[in-house]
Amino acid sequence: MQTYIVNSPFDMHIHFRDDNMLKVVAPLSSSTFVGGIIMPNLVPPVSTKQEVIDYKNRIMDAIKGDDFTPFMTLFFKPYTKEFLSDVKDVITAIKLYPAGITTNSEGGVESIDTVALAPTLNAMAELNIPLCVHGETNGFVMDRESEFMSVYEELAIAFPKLTIIMEHITTKDAVDLVQKYDNLYATITLQHLLITLDDVAGGMLAPHLFCKPIAKRPEDRDALVAIALSGNEKIMFGSDSAPHPKHAKEACGCAAGVFTAPIALQVLTQLFETHNSLDNLQKFVSDNACKIYNMKAKEKSVTLVKKDFSIPEYYEGHGEKVVPMYFGQTISWSIEN
Repeated sequence: MQTYIVNSPFDMHIHFRDDNMLKVVAPLSSSTFVGGIIMPNLVPPVSTKQEVIDYKNRIMDAIKGDDFTPFMTLFFKPYTKEFLSDVKDVITAIKLYPAGITTNSEGGVESIDTVALAPTLNAMAELNIPLCVHGETNGFVMDRESEFMSVYEELAIAFPKLTIIMEHITTKDAVDLVQKYDNLYATITLQHLLITLDDVAGGMLAPHLFCKPIAKRPEDRDALVAIALSGNEKIMFGSDSAPHPKHAKEACGCAAGVFTAPIALQVLTQLFETHNSLDNLQKFVSDNACKIYNMKAKEKSVTLVKKDFSIPEYYEGHGEKVVPMYFGQTISWSIEN
């Protein structure tokens, strides 16, 4: 196959950051994808209606007219039903972070107590506002996601009408659990379909592959690949593309996040082609997300061609320099301009 067309691709988990970094990275997603779920963990986090509106306006200014819809989110707090009713028209979901578990999550939830959170979560269920969750504990780094499975189960059972998105799953345990409850769904990133912890730290440390949740074992990666390739309707693509300045990645105290936005669709096409599963790529990057979030996709076709693409060493602008995954390497698919 020399060409492949994806209709209305979505990225259901993106970090655009803000200010100059936003201006650099947002166009790299909007030129390829038709829309995406925008994470709210700015400093300070996005937690009011006006903050949502203002952030969306800054995104629209940055993408400069590209046909792209930013689906906005709120940073989870104990919101009232009255507040949620008022803000519902400007958000698509609410993102819950355990406190301190990842970048800019210090104001997150200290304890996920289904009784204490019930007023907010019941209101969200009634208003059809999905809950997106960064599912990790504060335990040993390789076990944090698996330890969180019991929390997902508690949430799924306590709030059966609430749509719960298990964000950026990385383990076989999560793959098994998402298929157990009707109201659980999941996003999978590009990097977790490709790498294991060995790629991050098995030889020389690879800072541009370091993210949270950290890449896991080969059997975990293989389980993620299998369910993504299958077209399973509970799974969708969410890049968790997380840019940091080059100097913050290549430093003592390396920032967590892999920047994949410029290469995501090309590398996914390469991966699905390698496994003879291109027929299911459309489901993974578009159709499933539309069903899970009850969205109607805008018409936007992206044509990929079997042509080598050399990934730049970095992307630069507005005083920022950010390094993509697989920088300096060549991949076998390109986006047709």
